[in-house]
Amino acid sequence: MALSWVLTVLSLLPLLEAQIPLCANLVPVPITNATLDWISGKWFYIASAFRNEEYNKSTHEIQATFFYFTPNKTEDTIFLREYQTRQNQCIYNTSYLNVQRENGTISRYVGGQEHFAHLLILRDRKTFMLAFEVNDEKNWGVSVYADKPETTEEQLGEFYEALDCLRIPRSDVMYTNQKKDKCEPLERQHEKEKKQEEGERQHEKEKKQEEGES
Repeated sequence: MALSWVLTVLSLLPLLEAQIPLCANLVPVPITNATLDWISGKWFYIASAFRNEEYNKSTHEIQATFFYFTPNKTEDTIFLREYQTRQNQCIYNTSYLNVQRENGTISRYVGGQEHFAHLLILRDRKTFMLAFEVNDEKNWGVSVYADKPETTEEQLGEFYEALDCLRIPRSDVMYTNQKKDKCEPLERQHEKEKKQEEGERQHEKEKKQEEGES
């Protein structure tokens, strides 16, 4: 997923006016509070395809990725916790994404520059896509995510439709393999630490309440 943010995303609309009807599934819609509630939680990076050969080559390094979205609806941000496996090693990162509600985009600062991706909600609400560089025929591409590491052909249907629309061969798709994940132990450690911190906070809260009553 880190690769995705190297790409600068422009508006989809000019392209859609000139494309075949299949591109209708690439039309972004405004992001609402309901959208942010829906994308909250754990997701798995399933596959991607880019016309840019350099980025296609880079996707070979990604063996598995899962991440957590924690939206802040007041500040229009998303806290991202990402667990990515590359070369049989776990790489853990955290960052904040910005939400552009009306444009239907989310963005992230990389190297001092803000990069955008269109959030595309699919018919199967257990999946979603991000669209990149769709105004640049040499570099455009899409990636797909799901709430489980395994997906069905039916779930990937709209992803494949998007590839057909953008004239990206399905043979260019790079798939992840969650069986190669090396981050599960770290995730368990983080969850254990989180529960310990919550328990300590609850203990301090109860202690203060008892002191106030005495």
